[in-house]
Amino acid sequence: MTTPFNIISNAPAVPWPSPGPPPRPDWLRVKFFGGQRHQDLKRIMRTLDLHTVCESARCPNMGECWEHGTATFMILGDICTRACGFCAVPSGKPVGPPDEEEPLRVAEAVAKMGLRYAVVTSVNRDDQPDGGAHIFARTIEEIRRRVPGCKVEVLIPDFRGDWNALDVVLAARPDILNHNTETVPRLYRQVRKGAVYERSLELLRRSKAAHPEVPTKTGLMLGLGEEKREVLATMQDLAAQGTNILTLGQYLQPTRDHLPIVRYVHPGEFSEYKVLGEAMGFRHVEAGPLVRSSYHAQDQAESPAKLHQQF
Repeated sequence: MTTPFNIISNAPAVPWPSPGPPPRPDWLRVKFFGGQRHQDLKRIMRTLDLHTVCESARCPNMGECWEHGTATFMILGDICTRACGFCAVPSGKPVGPPDEEEPLRVAEAVAKMGLRYAVVTSVNRDDQPDGGAHIFARTIEEIRRRVPGCKVEVLIPDFRGDWNALDVVLAARPDILNHNTETVPRLYRQVRKGAVYERSLELLRRSKAAHPEVPTKTGLMLGLGEEKREVLATMQDLAAQGTNILTLGQYLQPTRDHLPIVRYVHPGEFSEYKVLGEAMGFRHVEAGPLVRSSYHAQDQAESPAKLHQQF
């Protein structure tokens, strides 16, 4: 009998011939937002000298999210020590150590924005002994102190496999522990320089083992040349680590210097992945062309609450 995981064909994606990417389909058209809410949030970020991954990574949903008063804070500066092939965040050697006052400013921004759900991520800081883990922990603590009741989701790097650093973040008890896997193992060397697929799996597994009450989350980008069978195998690997939430979205090339788009994944295929992911055991699967790790995270605040009740 055919298993439910064979619904999608295992035929490989057909690479788009050089020199250019395929034309952008209609389902990837993004509406422009630039209203007062958007301007207010931008002013708060600049006044408090804060960074957002929305801006640094050139997220296509920035206008929509900002207009609704939500943003993903990017701590530990705006220079990443890694140069991943997909990411628009500037890479290089950061100047000086992490800003110890940054957690206080993030908490102030959360208060000014009136957030009940905050998402915090960072650049990689491989130059630091703990990868910046203590700044993550202090940011969680300061948000909770300044805005009691605000839920905090953290999207963390792999800390180069320093599990003591992971424990520092987990000890602050984030409401969601997110670490993106990004792509299938075959493409890791070109997509995620400095990262190791098995290390990301271990991070998710250790997080769940250490604090089973904290839901874990991860995300994949599609359209980089992965085959459908590889996506399904990676999803099964992630489910096997006890991961609760999965996001799947379309990779969009930020500049000509970044990895090219091999194909645009149809919305119907994303819908099938959602069905298959839920059948694999994920509690929640967010899948669609414009889905990003933090997209609609505030709207999903009830989902994490339900997740907590199931542990």
